[in-house]
Amino acid sequence: MQSLVTPVHTPMAVEDLEARIRKACGVFDLEPMAPTGVVAGDVSTRRIGFFDTVVVALDARHVARGARAIRQDPGEHLFLLIQDEGHCRIDQGERSTRLSPGDMFLVDSVQPSSFVYDGARSSQLSIHMPRAEMVHRFGAMCTGGVGFSQSDPLWLAMRAVITKLLEEPFATQQLSEALLSLMGAYLQGMEKGEQARSSQTLLSRALAMIDLNCADPTFGASELARRMNVSERMLQRHFEALGETPRHRLLARRLELARTRLATTNSKNGIAGIAYDCGFNDLSYFYREFRKKYGLTPGSAVRCH
Repeated sequence: MQSLVTPVHTPMAVEDLEARIRKACGVFDLEPMAPTGVVAGDVSTRRIGFFDTVVVALDARHVARGARAIRQDPGEHLFLLIQDEGHCRIDQGERSTRLSPGDMFLVDSVQPSSFVYDGARSSQLSIHMPRAEMVHRFGAMCTGGVGFSQSDPLWLAMRAVITKLLEEPFATQQLSEALLSLMGAYLQGMEKGEQARSSQTLLSRALAMIDLNCADPTFGASELARRMNVSERMLQRHFEALGETPRHRLLARRLELARTRLATTNSKNGIAGIAYDCGFNDLSYFYREFRKKYGLTPGSAVRCH
């Protein structure tokens, strides 16, 4: 992948490069790979469109922004970090992300972060975006550290806009807005995907719990909701994807279980015993629902067997 900028790696004292990083990006602590007191790197700044932008080249062990640094210098930005050359591992919150050339990661300056290079040469482009404005635009989804997948077509569109901004640093407002709009579309898609996965996870757990407990006559929709730690109304909303309610699902499983047992056992305990063993404690209700579902009585199901 072609680099966005040409990196500069100039030998300099560790404290000098650290001072340049702090001036451009805020309080970060730099740890060199070797105890020589010298690193190879550079920091340059430019403005593209709406955004202050910093190019950081270095060969350090890591650069970190801890809790003390944040107290000393409260974060005002989200940094859209583009890995231009080399590799880096970013640790922020509970997320650890390895960046290869072209990868993008939105760093939250108000949360501790660590950038690990292990002495390999790296060049990164950091686009500084006002945090308060970004949160106002996109909500909490843009905070806490967000990776942008190269497999998403929106990544390619974002890179194209960034390339154009670098070629035309005094570009019109439309390009800057285009970048923000593409980021917003990506974040919105990610949020919908997470909501869908969360919904699917809750639904799949509920279905498994119904299958496991359907023979228990004391197990109902309210107990299912309690065990899932959600309200009955929320549980019902998740079941709307199946076109049924938790109660209907539970009844269907009990009827299926009863029909299987009626057809595969010698019915020693009688139909009433099977009904009770399958979660029914009202025999007339069992007969009525069984006939409604299968078009025959439980006794007929036994005789058919």
